Amino acid sequence: MTDKIPDNGKLIRALIFGSNFLQSHILHFYHLAALDYVDAAGAVGDVAPFVPRYEGDYRVSGEVNAELVNHYVQALDIRRKCQEMLAIFGGKMPHNVAIVPGGVTEELTEDKITNFLWRLNEVRGFVENTYIPDVLAVAKVYDDYFRVGPGCKRLLSYGGFDLPAGRLFKSGVVSPDLQLEPFARENITEDLKHSWYADSGSGKNPAQGQTEPELKKTEAYSFLKSPRYKGEVCEVGPLSRMVNNYVQGDETVKALVDSVLGEFGASVDALYSVLGRHAARAVEAKIVGDAMVNWLTALKPAEPAIVDSDIPEEGEGAGLSEAPRGAVGHWITVKNRKIDRYQVISPTAWNGSPKDDKDQPGAVEQAIIGTKVKDKENPFELVRIVRAFDPCLACAVHLLDARGMELGVFKVV
Repeated sequence: MTDKIPDNGKLIRALIFGSNFLQSHILHFYHLAALDYVDAAGAVGDVAPFVPRYEGDYRVSGEVNAELVNHYVQALDIRRKCQEMLAIFGGKMPHNVAIVPGGVTEELTEDKITNFLWRLNEVRGFVENTYIPDVLAVAKVYDDYFRVGPGCKRLLSYGGFDLPAGRLFKSGVVSPDLQLEPFARENITEDLKHSWYADSGSGKNPAQGQTEPELKKTEAYSFLKSPRYKGEVCEVGPLSRMVNNYVQGDETVKALVDSVLGEFGASVDALYSVLGRHAARAVEAKIVGDAMVNWLTALKPAEPAIVDSDIPEEGEGAGLSEAPRGAVGHWITVKNRKIDRYQVISPTAWNGSPKDDKDQPGAVEQAIIGTKVKDKENPFELVRIVRAFDPCLACAVHLLDARGMELGVFKVV
């Protein structure tokens, strides 16, 4: 189906995805992670949304600290513009309605291109002149966090942004010693030993896997399954995409990554860290934003953005792509023109998974193991590590009872 989609359809899809990447990355740094390093309450007082919070070791100086708090507020408006961009071609944000089999439903006009472009240019200016400098400003006073939270160091990317000329982000699996291996979806399995699901589905590819709750398993401690690639733990996300493209010779990625790391005299190995994940996310925001200008100019309003498609009587398939948080995959089986089974592996399942059948800890678990914590009642060191992965608890819950049965309250780990 992908090769039949018109160029306009591919480009508009990429612009919708790109808008979401930009809003998500800006949201993550400023509104979800920055307050682990910036003393906002110290700058403006104990007011929401800056309290309650973990109390960290705040090292940023008074003037720079106040500037970062100001950028926190400015980022709210920039994020709104990203959402407006997405709505221009996607219909609404969140949960756009324009992307459908065959392309997109949105009618392309020059006015929409213009409205999108002026917002995009403002967002790009913020990324280049505020977001990236702010990440560097934080990194310069917390440079020890380039050595904290390395994790599993095995990086997986499905590849993303399918464009007329190919993909923006390349697929691949990069080993801890930066060796590249081609990606094949058949090598994905899910282990269930430490998940609240029946073990009968363990070790299977999602195309054959099942999601059957088993809430009394003695070794289970998570509603996440444990995705593995060839039995190995993998990290997904902006770090994985940037390193994959870097290793595969993407000159734009290489130049930006080397420029950022050059500020600290660091090599690519430094990306395997808390600050490395933040830096990779900021670099990716610039790459995506700049690429979106080219995608806009390649649009042709007089040409179609969709082709007819039909639901098969029976069939099965998989859709693998890259979301802002990382690799996301959907596996589906259709019978009688209806969905018969559906399995999903979200980015947070890859990163936040519990131990697998071989008792290998997941990516986040490996990143926090051995971390020194000054105060177990205020473990800000652990919070910084976990937050750098941009985990999503909504993506961590499979359990659903359509009958409305009370299933109790469980802690999602």
